[in-house]
Amino acid sequence: MNDISRRTLLLGGVGAGVVLAASPAQARKARTDAQIYGVTTRNPLIEQRADPFITPRHRGRYYFTGSVPEYDRIVVRGATTIDGLATAAESVVWRRPATGKMGGHIWAPELHRIDGKWYIYFAAGDSDDVFRIRMYVLESAAADPTDPAGWTLKGQIATEWESFSLDATTFAHRGRRYLVWAQSEPEIAVNTSLYIAEMSSPWALKSKPTRIATPTKSWEIQGFKVNEGPAVLIRNGRVFLTFSASATDARYCMGLLTADARADLLANSSWTKSPDPVFVTRPETDRYGPGHNSFTVAEDGVTDVLVYHARDYRDITGDPLYDPNRHTRVQRLYWHPDGTPLFGVPVGAGGPIVRLSPADTPRQFITHDGTALVVRPPDHALATTQFRFVGGAGGVEHLQSVDFPDRHVRIVDGVVLLEAGTPTGFRRVPRGRGVHLQLAEDPTRYLRHRNGVVVTGAASVFLLS
Repeated sequence: MNDISRRTLLLGGVGAGVVLAASPAQARKARTDAQIYGVTTRNPLIEQRADPFITPRHRGRYYFTGSVPEYDRIVVRGATTIDGLATAAESVVWRRPATGKMGGHIWAPELHRIDGKWYIYFAAGDSDDVFRIRMYVLESAAADPTDPAGWTLKGQIATEWESFSLDATTFAHRGRRYLVWAQSEPEIAVNTSLYIAEMSSPWALKSKPTRIATPTKSWEIQGFKVNEGPAVLIRNGRVFLTFSASATDARYCMGLLTADARADLLANSSWTKSPDPVFVTRPETDRYGPGHNSFTVAEDGVTDVLVYHARDYRDITGDPLYDPNRHTRVQRLYWHPDGTPLFGVPVGAGGPIVRLSPADTPRQFITHDGTALVVRPPDHALATTQFRFVGGAGGVEHLQSVDFPDRHVRIVDGVVLLEAGTPTGFRRVPRGRGVHLQLAEDPTRYLRHRNGVVVTGAASVFLLS
């Protein structure tokens, strides 16, 4: 579902320029910020769990797995909500052997439901060489994937080369199942590239691999030449494949490959790499090295959720691989009207995030342009349109920028600005499916839209989404 159809749902079918008069019944039905945002704002969701993977909800429950700092075991936890995963009991479903094969580093498990069984894809080194990393599969016929008794090892996934390989993910599309993974191809002078192949079973390949991405751009070769951590999302007639690049410190970032959903996904020519990274470190929000993501869908069954890890500091002592504080985080994934995903920035701590549209131009958003607040059609700079209502004492709130959380909306000499300093207080006055934004210091004045600029004056309605 793209942003336009989502907004139609949120507005209850209100057309452009139509403002409904408020009534007590309508006010009671007003959606809260949390309902509008649709995703828990607990940040981090789970501490010291890297390479996070959250399943789609299965029989009313979400399941989580990820890398632990000790790299010695595979854990799974389950809960009825995404937020509930934060405090859910964690079960160790598999431990590495004390010696020999798979006795080294255990990395990046993913949990998938395929043909009535559970499968965990993971990477493992050997006890005598922890970096002799290869891909393996566990299987469980048990209903509950947190039950260790159900899991058995199916074995290694054999690929074209017996070389460093990791980060396997799988997806089904148009009656075929695929595996995508990262591997060091012997004849290419990079650390890892991305490959795709069709599968004959959940643990074996049917076709030869096709290389669909290799690190060549400046943002992919910082520290190491890496494409890894693929994750697939099929929406709006396209197959979107995110991946992570560069070293696992603050330079770590996410890129995007796109293919037409009707294309031959085993053809390299079907895939296009976006020229720039789509998700990067944001010092202003204290989020560093975001990456190795997965996707799930929120409890409403509609809202797409980006799952990723990031640190909350830049400077690392020693090898970043052994710094334990890559925490699991989640945030809403937005969609541009052209059907492409909008990632924004890795957000900092705080409450739900909203976007505001004047009711007279409901397909446009308030965005900050330097220090000015303007109204524009959506573009790919998502974060400039995202705000939080903070405060709430006596009903008075401040409007905080998400990408610059030290800046708030301020009224200075009658001009509406986004800047640091004492924020202006507002009260939200419900009006139909939207709100008036009333100045707390002068209840006769409101924020309003006029000719593409946010100004103050008589009341006008803003829609939240």
